[in-house]
Amino acid sequence: MSKRNIISIFIPHYGCPNDCVFCNQRKITGVSTDISNSDVEKTILEYLSYFKRKDNVEVAFYGGSFTAIPLEKQSEFLQVACKYKKNGFVKYIRLSTRPDAIDDKILLNLKKYGVDIVELGVQSLDSDVLKLSNRGHDVNCVYDSASLIKEYGFLLGLQQMVGLPGDNLEKSIYTAKEFVKLKPYCVRIYPTLVIKETKLYNSLRSGDYKSLDLDESIKFVSDLLNIYYKNNINVIRVGLQPTDNINYDGDIVAGAFHPAYRQLVESFYFKKGLLNYFKESKNLSDEIYIYANGKNISNISGQKSKNKKEICSNLNIKKLNLREKGLGNFEVQIEAMYEEVIDIRNYYR
Repeated sequence: MSKRNIISIFIPHYGCPNDCVFCNQRKITGVSTDISNSDVEKTILEYLSYFKRKDNVEVAFYGGSFTAIPLEKQSEFLQVACKYKKNGFVKYIRLSTRPDAIDDKILLNLKKYGVDIVELGVQSLDSDVLKLSNRGHDVNCVYDSASLIKEYGFLLGLQQMVGLPGDNLEKSIYTAKEFVKLKPYCVRIYPTLVIKETKLYNSLRSGDYKSLDLDESIKFVSDLLNIYYKNNINVIRVGLQPTDNINYDGDIVAGAFHPAYRQLVESFYFKKGLLNYFKESKNLSDEIYIYANGKNISNISGQKSKNKKEICSNLNIKKLNLREKGLGNFEVQIEAMYEEVIDIRNYYR
């Protein structure tokens, strides 16, 4: 299947019934609140004009709580996307929303306009974290909405945040394990960022909130990735997309941000898995060859070869050779005292 081309349409704060403590979506997206159906059409046409391949295009409504918008407005936006889907220019329609903005009437309307994927901004399944984050809904609402979305035949997406007020690793692992039980089509993981003009920013300044730092969050999120990977759940994003606003020279004042955040997390994941393998297997020699697909060779090496150097030092070996080979997403071939192909998921602890 060819890579999916995403047409992102942001509707910041449109439909949101309240302000979560971490949220200032105008800062996140750099887009004003007022969006019309003509803006939607203009965006679709603009993206289609520069996509080289148009056989796997998705229109995605992000930013606000789409299904909390008045039904008539939802229909206006969706009519435009649906028109391009019927004409064959768009293959999928996706939207994100709140768990408490889902019911039969809403889902019937989404079905009418050919929506394929509904993502719920859950963030956490811990009651205290939801309250401290001013989410405005309870835990039961999430399970009910997720079940209803799947009952109507939509693909279910779930979004998780780590490092929210009151959160810790144990609570986030619980949320991830509960997500697995809901059998989603996809998951996104976002470390909490402190953005200007939010309640969380005020809490940080007053000392009531302490954000995760980058290194701490990498280990934190890597443990969550392991849960999803072992259960074959597609994690489609880790960390916010950098923009002019979402940068430390923009509107971020604290939190775990890096323009290549996912690579940092996956590099840690592969390094830890490999170190555990060598510790358990004793498959060591002075010179070791490791083969993996291109992406994972980069993950194993780490930025500026940091992982490679650390593995050599930890194992006290003279040379570690990394070679690209057409292996699967989690497959690593190791040649030392003997040759072995492993699944890295079996060695991450």
